[in-house]
Amino acid sequence: MARKQSEYLADLLGDDEDEAAAPESPAPAAETIAPSPAPEPPLAASRRRGGSMTLLGRESALARVANGEVRQVTQMLLDPARVRPWAGNARSYEHLTEDNCRELIDSLIAEGGQKVPAVVRRIDGDPTHEYEVIAGTRRHWSISWLRANSWPDMKFLAQIVELDDEAAFRLADIENRARKDVSDLERARNYAAALAEHYGNHLTRMAERLKLSKGWLSKMLKVAKIPDGVIAAFASPAEVQLKPAYPLAQALDDKDRAAAIRREAARLARDQEARRETGRPPLPSAEVIGKLLSAGTEKDAPEKFVLEGAHGRPAITVQSANRQGVTLRLHAGHGLSEDDLINRVRDALSELDGEGRGLQR
Repeated sequence: MARKQSEYLADLLGDDEDEAAAPESPAPAAETIAPSPAPEPPLAASRRRGGSMTLLGRESALARVANGEVRQVTQMLLDPARVRPWAGNARSYEHLTEDNCRELIDSLIAEGGQKVPAVVRRIDGDPTHEYEVIAGTRRHWSISWLRANSWPDMKFLAQIVELDDEAAFRLADIENRARKDVSDLERARNYAAALAEHYGNHLTRMAERLKLSKGWLSKMLKVAKIPDGVIAAFASPAEVQLKPAYPLAQALDDKDRAAAIRREAARLARDQEARRETGRPPLPSAEVIGKLLSAGTEKDAPEKFVLEGAHGRPAITVQSANRQGVTLRLHAGHGLSEDDLINRVRDALSELDGEGRGLQR
């Protein structure tokens, strides 16, 4: 589309170089009687009147450019090494891999390069990069991968635009809404960062600018607050979807439940890691959500743990730990000196602090 517009403008605005360069035919000799010429076809007559038609077309084209009806778009074939991803995009560049870009990579090979240009803008102050990608992060990653893997002549096709950060964010958001491989969590955290950076923490203004429901945006911002320690319980951040994750985000507002959820999340994260190491399938997100939401409820009994003394005998049992305080049971026959027993108490309190259940000082 952009190239056709460019050619169209070039045709209308171009000079009649061919006509100006054509030599004049020599005049016939006086004694020669030239035959009557055949009637010119309409197209030839139109071309013969090209001078006046070109002037009219030029004025028309200039008028259309002036009122914004026609606009030329600059596209360039770039070295992807000179282009960096924009930090304001929701898509995580670090999580892009050959596997999750395989379909795009195969398409680029089959078509001999990009057919749809990315959107980039010029940057200053970076000696290693000239542009940054506003929309088209996967295309940039895939072209970079191809250049490093037997396709060194691949170029990054990009449309160069001038945008401020807020406009760039809106453009990237529009593209990401149609991408299933951009997770709800990525978008939620992207929105949370943009709320402060571009909209002065005014949710209503942000919703209006993005043409989004205020209620839906509020839920996304709530999910964005789920801490990384809880996200680690899932097989990957992409498993965190808005609808099931929103009740979890709400549950984390309860301080006591939040501590229990964090403990359960740490346990689940260890389980997920063990499954990855042994080649077992990960726990599905629905199961993870269920376990996290059940933690800290009334049916969830207080977790106890025991610190051993000499010869494997129990020395201290943590009976409970909540905002009212910590209850410890000191066992008889533990076989420890008084100093060693006090050190065990310190160990118990330190472990509780690590779980978020320590004493409030």
